[in-house]
Amino acid sequence: MAIKFQYNKTSLGDLGKQLKMRQKALPTIKSKESALRSEVKHAKDTALDYQRQLTALTKQYDYMVRLWGEFDPELVRVSDVELETQKIAGVRIPLLKEVKFEEKPYDAFSAPVWYTDGVQLLHRMAHLGIESEVYNRRMELLDHARRKTTQKVNLYEKVQIPGYEDAIRKIKRFMEDEENLSKSAQKIVKTKQESATGGAML
Repeated sequence: MAIKFQYNKTSLGDLGKQLKMRQKALPTIKSKESALRSEVKHAKDTALDYQRQLTALTKQYDYMVRLWGEFDPELVRVSDVELETQKIAGVRIPLLKEVKFEEKPYDAFSAPVWYTDGVQLLHRMAHLGIESEVYNRRMELLDHARRKTTQKVNLYEKVQIPGYEDAIRKIKRFMEDEENLSKSAQKIVKTKQESATGGAML
């Protein structure tokens, strides 16, 4: 990114302000990036943990596979998933508040004995599956924000701050050269005047 500037004091002042602003903001952006990186890892680990629990729960009840044929799938269904919004490092992410289920009544006397366990099992499995999905979504949103923050850190650190510093150096060098030239020119004029005055006196 080429930084536009002019070789004068106004441009030097403006560039100085821009540089200070970025140097001051950089530590904050870096700490935000670090916080987001940590939150992404936490969300990913939590999503995997819920997935592992779900897999373990499914395996635990593998012996019931033959019985599931007798189970009425209409007995339990998720009627609503309530989410809240949580803010982490300035990013709005979902937080699972509640999973609501709708159950069809069944006759506990005529239904197989294991029906009640089956209903509870489906509750737990659905809850774990939804919780895992919510944490996957949290991870995606946080990772997207982290990538954008990393880009900003790189832009400031590797492009803009060095660019502003370089532009300020060039302006200062130019102004010093101009000042030196001006002094040299003044000396030459003074020397000529002195020699002209001295010659006239003779």
